[in-house]
Amino acid sequence: MAEDRTWWETIKVEGDELLERVKALIREGNVRRIIIRQGERSVAEFPLTVGVVGTLAAPILAAVGAITALLTNCSIEVQRETPAATAKPAAPAPEKPAAGGEAAPADTPRAL
Repeated sequence: MAEDRTWWETIKVEGDELLERVKALIREGNVRRIIIRQGERSVAEFPLTVGVVGTLAAPILAAVGAITALLTNCSIEVQRETPAATAKPAAPAPEKPAAGGEAAPADTPRAL
């Protein structure tokens, strides 16, 4: 079975752009983790799960808003995930007919 594909992306942002960019990333849905960095220093890290929307995202956005007031140039590291392609399930095998061409009921003994 194939596993989900995960990769990292770095986005450079300045000031007010940070909050809008984080909002857009949360809406995308395939983001699993956001790390805000200034230079080499990690300022904030937010793990995201599937379904983080609306009121659940509000505390994250409030924190990012507060960080925006303190930072000028920073970068956002984004961990993304793409689900593995799922294979179609195989169709069930047709029942083999009993001797005589018809399927025998379950309680009917079959001739050997």
